[in-house]
Amino acid sequence: MSDDRFSDYIARERERLSRERQEISNQRRGLHNRLAAIDREFQALEAYQAAKTGRPSGRRTAMQRRTRRGSRREELLNLIRDGNGLSRGEILERMGLKGDKAGEASVSNALNALLKRNHVRREGRKYYPGSPEAGGAELPLDATEGDQTHEANGEMSQGG
Repeated sequence: MSDDRFSDYIARERERLSRERQEISNQRRGLHNRLAAIDREFQALEAYQAAKTGRPSGRRTAMQRRTRRGSRREELLNLIRDGNGLSRGEILERMGLKGDKAGEASVSNALNALLKRNHVRREGRKYYPGSPEAGGAELPLDATEGDQTHEANGEMSQGG
């Protein structure tokens, strides 16, 4: 193959690849715009649902940040202290998490951790503040004390 033919071949291949790349780039831009439009529709539906029902939809967007570790436990403990005996369902309602599966799981795990550390006690189906004589320290709740509690995908999980 002569140098002229080879350089023509290379030029044609570069042109072909450039056109193909541009076409794919345009398709990607179009898909990105379509996805953004669908996300806006989801947000509008969630806002409409929240307005009609008076409570959040429970769907978490990727932009929402997770709460600081231990803050769910602190919120639960404060709610239980003020509640004079609350069931799990009452706690979920007061926190606005009823129907939010990840939120419900997080509350259940946090309640179990609080029970384990004697920060709360359960009598029947009601949760009450733990008694000081039970040996449970009040705070800080985010201290690990050998506990391997961690967040994964927005849910609390216990490791042993």
